[in-house]
Amino acid sequence: MIRNIPDRFTAVLAAAAMGVYALLVVGATSALTNATAACRSWPACGGRWYALDSLSLAVVWGHRTAAVVTGALVIVAAVMAWRRDTDGRVRAAITVALAAYPVQVAVGAFTATTPSSAALGGAHLALGVLIFAGLVAALAWTLEAQTGHLPSAEWEGAAKGDDGDDESVPASGPLATAYAYFRLTKPRLMWLLCLVAAAGMALAAGASLRVGTAVATLGGGVLAIGASGTFNHVLEREKDRKMSRTDDRPLATDRIPKRNAVAFGVVLAAASLAAFYSVNPLTAALGFTAIVFYSVVYTLVLKPNTRQSTVIGGAAGALPALIGWAAVTGEIGVAGLALAAVIFLWTPAHFYNLALAYKDDYERGGFPLMPVVSGEATTRKHIVYYLGATLVAAVALSELAGLGVLYAATTVVLGGVFLYAAVRLHRERDRAAAMRAFHASNAYLGCLLVAVVVDAMVV
Repeated sequence: MIRNIPDRFTAVLAAAAMGVYALLVVGATSALTNATAACRSWPACGGRWYALDSLSLAVVWGHRTAAVVTGALVIVAAVMAWRRDTDGRVRAAITVALAAYPVQVAVGAFTATTPSSAALGGAHLALGVLIFAGLVAALAWTLEAQTGHLPSAEWEGAAKGDDGDDESVPASGPLATAYAYFRLTKPRLMWLLCLVAAAGMALAAGASLRVGTAVATLGGGVLAIGASGTFNHVLEREKDRKMSRTDDRPLATDRIPKRNAVAFGVVLAAASLAAFYSVNPLTAALGFTAIVFYSVVYTLVLKPNTRQSTVIGGAAGALPALIGWAAVTGEIGVAGLALAAVIFLWTPAHFYNLALAYKDDYERGGFPLMPVVSGEATTRKHIVYYLGATLVAAVALSELAGLGVLYAATTVVLGGVFLYAAVRLHRERDRAAAMRAFHASNAYLGCLLVAVVVDAMVV
């Protein structure tokens, strides 16, 4: 059997889960475009089947067709679960999803044929989330049962730099020194975190975003990320020397003296806060919180002491969303919090892959990350959990921010790619699979944030 091809039950279960997710997203898009107003009857539209006279009708029929196909997949998954020797909790989760499915369809039909009701819409969405959660849980438990007892491939021996953090280092001279300071800032983290802030600004301002605000906020963000990265290098220099993926960092190799690095980080932090303050005081306060949280709370308190450091530390990556929103509005809004929630939940699904790929390295460094403390099977299961939670949060963001078709297509297609990579990780259980899932998570979030910016700013 080819390792990266899941068995039929797992494939059907994953397809059913993504089918339900597509329904959630298409439903949100239908509400946004007011597509339901184009068809106030069910199951046909005024007695006409598949009349595609407008985009709204295309959305309606896309939703209803997907509901039929997905319903069939849920039924097949339930039948397979009960005919197989599956775990009792897997059967229970799928049975709950199967029982809830016709109820959700009925609520959806009633919603489509009656004047809009917030309560009905909320019930429809809540049932969809329940079904999706049941299928994701069943998938995670099935994969755990199938692969949790199997050994993982050897994690040792990866080349430096394949995690998107460190690179080869110039040998010597002024250029090498300048490059060493540049590496202190963790530049490869900047593009994604600045994109998070840009998405926050786009959600808040739309097409009316002022260039000056964007430049000052993103400039402050680059400086804040640089300061946080520098302080992280300073505080983890001893542990970095013990890990193969980090033993060539500037402070681990004494290329830059500790006091010089501290001074460099302080200058970057001060410049960052000045840029943020030029926008408004709340942005500066949030920027200061982000620097302190990553540099002190995450690096010193969480990462060396708890396996939940990745989960709690996700707040550091989520803060740029609030910074971007606050830069435009001077306050913290619901849509900004929803974007922050997406980033917060995505972080474990993303970083656990890297923790798996460098499990032995992190163990040598003394970091009690989940693969080290709880094992690889548990970590792989939690990747699926947090991926499911991320996808649900992305639907909530769509509902609250009024995002459009590009965002919907992005979260469904690339969410499916991410889930496929997570399933392959369970099957293959080696560094290549972990890094593939790691890069899939980057692609998902990066493209999702671009879609947020485009949908929010295109009038």
